[in-house]
Amino acid sequence: MMNTSKSTVRNTAARAAAAGALTAALLGLAPLAHAAQAPAAPTPPPAPAVAAAHDAASAPATLDTLSRFFARDGAVAPAKAKPRIEGSTVPVYTLAREFVAGKAGAPVASLDFLASKAVSADGRKASVWTARTGDAWKVVNIATGDDETRYAAEGSARLGGGTVFREPQIDAWYVQRGDRVLPLDPDATRAIGAKGTTLDRYRDRVRAAYGDKLPGSAYAKKGQAGGYGEQDAPAGAREETRASAEDGGSGPLGAASAATAAGALVALGAVAVAGRRLRRR
Repeated sequence: MMNTSKSTVRNTAARAAAAGALTAALLGLAPLAHAAQAPAAPTPPPAPAVAAAHDAASAPATLDTLSRFFARDGAVAPAKAKPRIEGSTVPVYTLAREFVAGKAGAPVASLDFLASKAVSADGRKASVWTARTGDAWKVVNIATGDDETRYAAEGSARLGGGTVFREPQIDAWYVQRGDRVLPLDPDATRAIGAKGTTLDRYRDRVRAAYGDKLPGSAYAKKGQAGGYGEQDAPAGAREETRASAEDGGSGPLGAASAATAAGALVALGAVAVAGRRLRRR
């Protein structure tokens, strides 16, 4: 009897150990399964496209326009502005409609345009936006400041390999990698907190805010502003320059252009029309 009892105990212990090992293995695999469900990162632009965009931003015609851009408020004479393109051209991603709509596997953001930092002789900065129009990359907009390149660098420092993107409705900048979304500016901090949030919680937030305002919704069909529609920019948004193509610009951009979501609907020409960076609620 004693031997039988010992054998039973050993068998029970073996089964328990096997069950425990299986449970541990499953628990160990759980994070991997969860990670596999995370959306893929948006496809980056190919190197030749980035090079072409940089060439367009640093072309003599663009530098001439930048001279007038920096001189528009009388702070410096156009001849003394001597603008230069500094650093790398970076892709600019914007919160994706598919992600807001909850499409399975949709990246959190999609490519909007490419941006290069311009610096004048007196140290002021501007962002030169380039987008593919037809078979070429062309300058479509200039905005004050260097938000695009600066936040790209900050996001890379905080979450290496992450996607830096903008939520244009509140002009907020974030970086996302895997399940984490971190804020990069005060608007983003107010939206998700200083420590950031999970990707699922961020999806819930933007879906609640904009999910009923996407193209095709009743809200959009009514022609109301807000969400993903157009509206006048509020005071305090970044100043930007747009101008007609009649003075050396490259013509209007099509609705499918990457710059459309950012509000750059006309090509860059003379620095004759000053507006503000669009921000939608």
